[in-house]
Amino acid sequence: MERLQKVIAKSGITSRRKAEKLIEKGLVEVNGKTVTELGTKVSEQDEVKVEGVPIEKEKHLYFLFYKPRGVITSVSDNKNRKTVIDYFEEYQERIYPVGRLDYDTSGLIILTNDGDFTNLLLHPSHEFNKEYVIKTKGIPSKEKLQLFKKGIRSEGDLLKAKYVKTMSVDPQKKTAIIKLVLHQGKNRQIRRMFEAIGTPVQKLKREKFGFLTLDGLMPGEHRELTPHEIAELKKLAK
Repeated sequence: MERLQKVIAKSGITSRRKAEKLIEKGLVEVNGKTVTELGTKVSEQDEVKVEGVPIEKEKHLYFLFYKPRGVITSVSDNKNRKTVIDYFEEYQERIYPVGRLDYDTSGLIILTNDGDFTNLLLHPSHEFNKEYVIKTKGIPSKEKLQLFKKGIRSEGDLLKAKYVKTMSVDPQKKTAIIKLVLHQGKNRQIRRMFEAIGTPVQKLKREKFGFLTLDGLMPGEHRELTPHEIAELKKLAK
């Protein structure tokens, strides 16, 4: 069950805010009855009409996208910066990103128009492994990296990693390549963690989400998730 205004907005005919105004004006019907309550919830089986015209139920879409650096994980940006949605202009459906990657972070992100699927993937109790590769300015010691497993306090949050390992170091350039796995998804989490131990992030890339990888994709490219992948993600979440 979803709120009526959300269902109308997902159909693509108007925004959620304008859908609320249409409901309040008595211009929306559910199963032949006029509805004016904004809290009304409907299911996929209910027939919804806006100004006498039945809305078309949107086909669910699921994409895996290789987000380049310098792209906003949002459906729009008030500074006119490029967003992930700009790479999906051929689709009429109102898709949106599941979670976020920072502006300067590249890598794997899922986009969809399935709200239930989004909630499954983002719910805190569903601990999907998110694997990142980080290039640091400075070479963190093994002891400092192990602090990530215990948790580091930053701006009131306890930031933790599930797994962390140094993959390589460059003593001349004083940089290191680190692999790290998170379950959490706090804002700028990885950058905050490495800043806290004195080795700030130079580059950051998400390479995996659960069992999904970027294999076969270049930055800016996407592919549809297969029915099997969608089913497996739902199974893992539940």
